[in-house]
Amino acid sequence: MTIGLDSEEVVRKKTLEAARFNVLKVKLGMDEAKDKMMINTIRSVSNTPIFVDANQGWREKNYALEMIHWLKERGVVMIEQPMPKLWLDEAAWVTERSPLPVIADESCQRLSDVPKLKGAFDGINIKLMKCTGLREAREMISLAQSLRMRLMVGCMSETSCGISAAAQITPKMEWADLDGNMLISNDVFNGMKFPDGIITLSEKPGIGAEPNQEYK
Repeated sequence: MTIGLDSEEVVRKKTLEAARFNVLKVKLGMDEAKDKMMINTIRSVSNTPIFVDANQGWREKNYALEMIHWLKERGVVMIEQPMPKLWLDEAAWVTERSPLPVIADESCQRLSDVPKLKGAFDGINIKLMKCTGLREAREMISLAQSLRMRLMVGCMSETSCGISAAAQITPKMEWADLDGNMLISNDVFNGMKFPDGIITLSEKPGIGAEPNQEYK
């Protein structure tokens, strides 16, 4: 479950509400005070492992590395996109020295991006809404595996149709961030569920998604 930037009170409340999830994803990349407030507030009420998405927000490589070391001490297990997407030399410098795996998000959109990211990142985040769908995602998985890169699947804020499609490739993934359908109030589909905070595929045909009868 994703925890976005907010006040300490709201962040604490959202963290408690997400207690059934096995991992929290936290959006950082603001200034140091706000970033550390987010993590410290979450840690005041939860010991759940954290993914951090810096959203290209850290613009100095030494600062990025210092933040990653600080985050590791607080139970963060992975970092997404610490620096701007085109700064591959800086990303490579950080990745080489990072105590945590560093994953490409905005830097990785299509199959053609993957070879350029070898060495700059430990792995890639595949999003169907960026790569055009399951066919190209499969090719990205195969290429990344051949390059010995680690794999993550992510999402946008989207309906259960897109989330259920992305869930089909989770068996190949080391990390999965598929809460986009839970972040909207007008989901016109039903599909993949999260019983006990675990991604669970439907047994229905295809991707297992069907129209939500409430919106017919």
